[in-house]
Amino acid sequence: MTLPPPSRQHEHRPARTGTVPNPSVTATAPDKGGLGRLPRPLRWLAPADREVLWLYLLTRVGIWTVAYCTRWLFADDGRSRYAGEFFSSWQRWDWWHYLHIAQEGYFPNGQGPWISEWDNREAFFPGFPFLLRAVHAVVPSWPAAGALISFVAGGVAVVALARIARLYLPQDEAGPRAALFFLLSPCAVFLAAGYTEALFLALALPAWLAAQRLNWPLAAVLTALATTVRVSGLFLAAALAVHFLVTARTAAHWRRLPWLFLPALAPLLYSWYLHAHTGDWMAWKHAEERGWYRDFHAPWEAWANTWHAAFGHSQATGYALMSQAELLTMLVGVALCGLLLWRRRWSEAAYIGLSLWALGTSYWYTSIPRATLLWWPLWVGLAVWSLRRPLVKTAYLAVAAPLMTVVAVTFLSGRWAG
Repeated sequence: MTLPPPSRQHEHRPARTGTVPNPSVTATAPDKGGLGRLPRPLRWLAPADREVLWLYLLTRVGIWTVAYCTRWLFADDGRSRYAGEFFSSWQRWDWWHYLHIAQEGYFPNGQGPWISEWDNREAFFPGFPFLLRAVHAVVPSWPAAGALISFVAGGVAVVALARIARLYLPQDEAGPRAALFFLLSPCAVFLAAGYTEALFLALALPAWLAAQRLNWPLAAVLTALATTVRVSGLFLAAALAVHFLVTARTAAHWRRLPWLFLPALAPLLYSWYLHAHTGDWMAWKHAEERGWYRDFHAPWEAWANTWHAAFGHSQATGYALMSQAELLTMLVGVALCGLLLWRRRWSEAAYIGLSLWALGTSYWYTSIPRATLLWWPLWVGLAVWSLRRPLVKTAYLAVAAPLMTVVAVTFLSGRWAG
């Protein structure tokens, strides 16, 4: 799996020399592509983008069908003869933190980390909860508002991912292939949940596209918004800085340098807010340490602790399997980072490397499989590899699709602990 340098061909190929489009002819030409039958918001998209969106909608139907079946097969009350409410399967784990922040704020009624039963909600950045509260003003149901955010954001993200893939390969199949691998990845169910992955990618991937086109103001603004959603936004900001350094050639280019400091503003403001309420500038990090064992450990200690959880017969079978998945995914991430360094893709390597460092220096590994959703070089690289070796696509679908179904059922039935 190798990543060629980005192509200079982007979204549209230039017209052949000597031909000039005639607006009047274009306006009256018959609609051979059937655009008149499309919903109006889709008509401005390129055909390749529409193909990716149809694939996205098809996989959403599949995931929601699995959610419907899971709601009937795995009722919260095992003796119940009735399934739960429509969105009950999606209200799991992290969702409750986002919901409580949206409903009550971070420190309701003077509560905070100084009480024994505190839920450590300040570990979650404010971007998604604030948007959830805004959408709830229009959508009365909180779970429906969260699902709507993820649905729209996921569509934006998958189109941006396909466009990034087309920067590397001119083939028409590049974009849909990367989107297919991404949408059928084992943890793709989290893109449909009221979680932050879809929203983060809807900001981060267009930011990366803008950086590839050297539109630094747009890239900086989108990255700043991404930092309000997840701490991974800081890793993206670092990747943009590396890309700026390796592409800066002229004085006009260097005058855009101040834009790269914009993404630091949101985390600084959030830290200031937390300090005003707790007296701790790093309250979000300390909340992660209290609630999720994310205090610093050397990488080899984290590996050893996760290995013991996976194979030391100290955990229940389900937790041991998850630890094994964490170890395997860490190896995939390290291999990906090494490949990017070998191909001199310095900025993408910086993004993946920082992600691995953050995930690999806790007491033990947590949520690394979920984090792969944010590793866009992985999905682009798999698309490149599969177009060169068609067997890769068959092997991937044979393994990933069943795993995705298992992970979806596990999460939607409430048996997921990640």
